Amino acid sequence: MTALKLVAVSAGLGKPSSTRLLADRLTEATRKHLEPERQVEVRVIELRDLARDIANNMVTGFPSPALDEAIEAVTGADGVIAVTPIFTASYSGLFKSFFDVIDHTALAGKPVLVGATGGTARHSLALEHALRPMFAYLRAVVAPTAVYAASEDWGTSAGSQGEDLATRVTRAAGELAGLMRHGQATTGAGEAVPFEERLAALRL
Repeated sequence: MTALKLVAVSAGLGKPSSTRLLADRLTEATRKHLEPERQVEVRVIELRDLARDIANNMVTGFPSPALDEAIEAVTGADGVIAVTPIFTASYSGLFKSFFDVIDHTALAGKPVLVGATGGTARHSLALEHALRPMFAYLRAVVAPTAVYAASEDWGTSAGSQGEDLATRVTRAAGELAGLMRHGQATTGAGEAVPFEERLAALRL
């Protein structure tokens, strides 16, 4: 049985960053839900390292080899974790630009878990009014639980959303693992698996 491919996209600007830390926690939790039943190949893409390539692609229409390889990794994954810092109540421009240069049909039926970080819990609604609609437009299958981590969530037992961060990470990762376990993003005929069937995997 071939290994499942799990790709995390982090739009953190710092090194290290809380965005990358959240991406790593979600990735590790998802891997634990899938193993040892299935082997998992994990890849983390740091968008800060591709910022110039993304900008050049936006104006020329041609990706660099490094950007092209990152796009191939995301579109070829069995599951994607997408995490961005929140700026001005929405996703970062770098995060949005990366998904803008991906063909708008390439993520159809793809299981996606969204996450975000910010300095205050007031920005948590950006997950629902910005990230989720974007991936819905791209026809990805977004896990029901989105994970937001404010500064106060790190190292505390009670998080900004009423549950501690570890609990939210575990639940969201379990949902993504269920969607990935349900099968590939498309059938052998190349037709997208119905949305209802993908979500039904969460109850298995």
